[in-house]
Amino acid sequence: MRRIIDSKALLTGVLTSLLLILAIYFGSHRMRDFDHALKWYTVASVLAAFAVSYRFTVWAQRPPSRMYFKRGLSLLLKHPGTLFGAGSKNFAAQDFIRQRSAYRWIMHLCLSGGCTLAFAITFPLSFGWIHFFPAELGESYVVHLFGFAVRKFSIHSLEAFLMFNVLNISAILVLIGISMASWRRLTNPGLKAVQTFAEDILPLIIIFAVAATGLMLTASYKYFGGQGHSFISLVHWVTVISLLFYIPFGKLFHIVQRTCSLCVSLYKKEGEHSAQATCQSCNEPFAFQMHVDDLKTVLDDLGFNYRFQSPEGEVHYQDTCPPCRRKLLAINQGTPLHR
Repeated sequence: MRRIIDSKALLTGVLTSLLLILAIYFGSHRMRDFDHALKWYTVASVLAAFAVSYRFTVWAQRPPSRMYFKRGLSLLLKHPGTLFGAGSKNFAAQDFIRQRSAYRWIMHLCLSGGCTLAFAITFPLSFGWIHFFPAELGESYVVHLFGFAVRKFSIHSLEAFLMFNVLNISAILVLIGISMASWRRLTNPGLKAVQTFAEDILPLIIIFAVAATGLMLTASYKYFGGQGHSFISLVHWVTVISLLFYIPFGKLFHIVQRTCSLCVSLYKKEGEHSAQATCQSCNEPFAFQMHVDDLKTVLDDLGFNYRFQSPEGEVHYQDTCPPCRRKLLAINQGTPLHR
């Protein structure tokens, strides 16, 4: 009987949530710097952390994912300096998307950059890790990080302007990316044929709502004397929590899955200097041997037997290069017709 709850994933989720709670408690100077007005954002973040950890553990235990992470960790320990290059190329620069389309590259840069910037600010603020204390009769602020004063800046400085508007900047970047993504999904025939509301349209709506209501909060207290601030704040609260809960259960989970791309990059880099596998039919190299061996292991774990007997003994289908596989397929399909 198939288990409904994965015990390893459950344990990982519980430990992640407990570690986050401890980090919030001690990081906020034992709750002294914690803003209780943001408590529900914090509760939602802890629950979302549990869900993300649970699903990630379930996904990482699958044979292909497990093999990539296993190899990626071993290669990282072997070449620790490659982590920064692979991370900056795949996460920050989104280079794999740039090679496909400049439009999609700019779109993803705006979305990923805006969301990353917003998360980097809102989570520490919500958890009380970063706190601002007024000083000099409100003419400057002292920044406290994990309960310790780390910096002081004037409210009239460029640093203050950027500090207090970084969420607005991130929201504008996100809205640019959302606009580009929406236009692409409305005009691209290939996307229109396969897209679904839950997986493709809903995340755009949620992210748009978070960014738009965030800007509306700023406009409310800055230009309209706080009119509608309570209602907008409530809507923003609902949309943010909806986004946090959508991440582990929807398409946005691929943000977490992108960590596997680092393992793939290390894997490919190692293959450039590793021994090559030779095709059993044409005797030409076609892939690096470690990849072929790992693929055989994964297929065995999944219950697929690609071994067969030949005059030379037992042979594995993965020891044949793709061109020879196509030839063998044509020969095997044509043999019954010839008979």
